[in-house]
Amino acid sequence: MTNKKLRRFFVEEIEAQEGSFSIVGSEAKHISRVLRMGPGEQFILMDAKGHRFLALIESISGREVGITLLESLPRPSSSPIQIILYQALLKSRQMDYLIQKTSELGVDRVLPFISERTVVNLKKDRTDNKLRHWGEIARSAATQSDRVSPAQIEPLSSFQELMEGARGGNEFKVILWEEEGSKDLKSLLRASEPMKRLVGVIGPEGGFSREEIEAARYSGFIPVSMGRRILRAETAALTLVAIVQYEWGDLSLGNP
Repeated sequence: MTNKKLRRFFVEEIEAQEGSFSIVGSEAKHISRVLRMGPGEQFILMDAKGHRFLALIESISGREVGITLLESLPRPSSSPIQIILYQALLKSRQMDYLIQKTSELGVDRVLPFISERTVVNLKKDRTDNKLRHWGEIARSAATQSDRVSPAQIEPLSSFQELMEGARGGNEFKVILWEEEGSKDLKSLLRASEPMKRLVGVIGPEGGFSREEIEAARYSGFIPVSMGRRILRAETAALTLVAIVQYEWGDLSLGNP
């Protein structure tokens, strides 16, 4: 069986003693109870630092899966561009979908924020649970897409805080705005010299106010459109990441 056909599982850190390792928690449950894998089966084990091993199941006991690490495997190539996504908070299902799919496409960090027209009211006592949930989605997406490490999901901020923190820096910065009539993202990327890091800002379903766009301009962001289509916020985020990866990143066989 080739490595591409083997199942992949994720742990935070692989700590091996003489080639042996124990998997516990949700991944152990998924291996034993959901997939019903057993001793003698092989899979690929990944961790947050980008390590990956060919692993063999030796035993399954309760919520623990004992394995042997057979060999270290090479890391996949990283995209030549780091993509950071500032994303206005969306409803639960849309936000989950956005994190999953942008993670698969190779976004490096997602910074959720509250803006003037954000309609979701996330209570403070639920924020930590949401961050854990989004982190699990990002880790699952990393195993699915065979990326080096999962996307990092940052704590919830305000739009103003993000704009203040983004001033200066050596990155390409864009903000999607449906009222922008002269610049579209694809044309802007093709007319610009590729950079190693891009920050993209996506607003809520109601879009940004003009005051927020001016604040973004002041922090160095270029307002751009996606053309004539009106996209939902989660669709706009996926489209932005896909276009950036196509133009400057790794959505090709020839660009490692």
